[in-house]
Amino acid sequence: MSKYKLSEEEIKKFRDQGYIGPFKAYDNEYIKQVYKKLRVEFFNREKAPYQVDASSPIANYDRHLDVNFLSTHIMNPKLVDRVESILGSNLLCWRSELFPKYPGDEGTDWHQADTFAHASGKPQIAWPNGSRFGGAITVWMALTDTDKENGCLRFIPGTHEEMFYDESLGMEYTPESQNTSVKQGKKMGFFGYDYRNLQKDKDWVPDESSAVDIEMKAGEFVIFWSTLMHSSNPNNTADRTRLGFAARYVPSSVHVYPDTEVVEEYGSSISLENFGVVNVKGEVQEKRNKVFANNLRGNEFQFVELES
Repeated sequence: MSKYKLSEEEIKKFRDQGYIGPFKAYDNEYIKQVYKKLRVEFFNREKAPYQVDASSPIANYDRHLDVNFLSTHIMNPKLVDRVESILGSNLLCWRSELFPKYPGDEGTDWHQADTFAHASGKPQIAWPNGSRFGGAITVWMALTDTDKENGCLRFIPGTHEEMFYDESLGMEYTPESQNTSVKQGKKMGFFGYDYRNLQKDKDWVPDESSAVDIEMKAGEFVIFWSTLMHSSNPNNTADRTRLGFAARYVPSSVHVYPDTEVVEEYGSSISLENFGVVNVKGEVQEKRNKVFANNLRGNEFQFVELES
C-alpha cells in the first residue's frame, strides 16, 4: 500500500509543470534539532564514500551511504511513494547531494541534467532501450529554512520536455570564478563552471518571466525532473546558511555509471569502489548496477518514522 501516492490531479500537475510540492516530511522544529546533530556528522568523513578535500562539491555526494539519518531519509515513504507515482514500482536512489549555500555565496546557474555528463563529460545514467525519457527525479529537502534571501530554488515551469543544453559539449573548470561572475544582474555560477558553455544556442537567454521561487521550511521537500530548468538565488544574508539535501531516483532498469569506474569533475578524481545504488522499492532490473544492501557503517537500510 502506497500511503502517500500522488493523486491523479497531482500527477497531471507534475507532468505539466515538471515539479510538485512542497510537501512536509518532518516537523519543522524536529528537523532543526536533527540538523544540529547532522552538522557534526557531516564533518566526520571517516566513512564517507569519497575521500576528497572537503571543499570539493564531490565531498557532498552520496552521504546517505554513511550518515544514518540520510540513509533512512531516502527510504521515507513520504518521498518514495510519491516518486513511485511517477516512475513506477521498481526504484533506485542512485545519488544524493548536499547543497550548502553560505552567506554571501553566489546563486546557481540555470541548468538541466539529463545524463548528468555536464561536469565529468561522461554519461552517468543511461535509460534502457534508447528511451526518449531521461534524467532523474530529484527530491530536494530543506534542512534549513530556505527563502529568496538565503538562496532558495527557482524553477521555470514546463521546461522539462526540451533540453536547452548539450551535456556532451564540456565545460572548463575554473574554481577562481566562484563568487565572481555577475549574470543578468546577479552573482551566479555553477561550482566553478559556467553552465552557459553547454547552451545549444549561444545567444539564447533563459526566460525568467515565468520563474517561480520555491521557498520552504526546514523539513519540507519538493519533487522535480532533473531536466526541468532550475537554479537558485544567491545567499544575500549575513548570517543564514541554506542547506538542502537532494535524493535522486530512477527506475531500477536504468544503468548507473555505465562503462566507468572513476568520476572526474570539479577538479577531483574519485574511485567508485565505495559506490552503490540503493534499491528503495521493488526489484532491481538492471543487473550491471552495484547494489548496496547495507550502508558503509553496517546499518541496514530501513525507514524509521522520524517525526516528533
